[in-house]
Amino acid sequence: MIRKAKAVWRGTGRAGNGNLSTDSGVLAETPYSYKTRFENEKGTNPEELIAAAHAGCFTMALAFQLQGAGYTPTQLSTEAAVTLEPEGQGFRISRSALTLRASVPNLDEAKFRELAGIAEKTCPVSKALNTQITLDAKLE
Repeated sequence: MIRKAKAVWRGTGRAGNGNLSTDSGVLAETPYSYKTRFENEKGTNPEELIAAAHAGCFTMALAFQLQGAGYTPTQLSTEAAVTLEPEGQGFRISRSALTLRASVPNLDEAKFRELAGIAEKTCPVSKALNTQITLDAKLE
């Protein structure tokens, strides 16, 4: 399975702007810029998208863990807070803090913590946040 997104950028890093689109159409020329990333201008930014991906991936992974253990959640609500920090001349994502609130009938706290821990470690986005990155770059 391959999922695609496209970024288009025009101009310099601080004064320029761009847009993001996904093959599914959920993002369709969604604006992003220095101001959407480091200030509060309307639009999106890479860290927000990583947070959404992490929250969604982890929550679905937990739903599968619960299902496998014979539990059906009434609701799983996860917030991911991604931290962007200065590093050298650039920045790095230093943390993704997941906050989960769950309603799962007949599940005790110990089993809940065990299954949530497994989901956190096995969700593909959790794995990607600490993985080797490769780049195939061509100038056209």
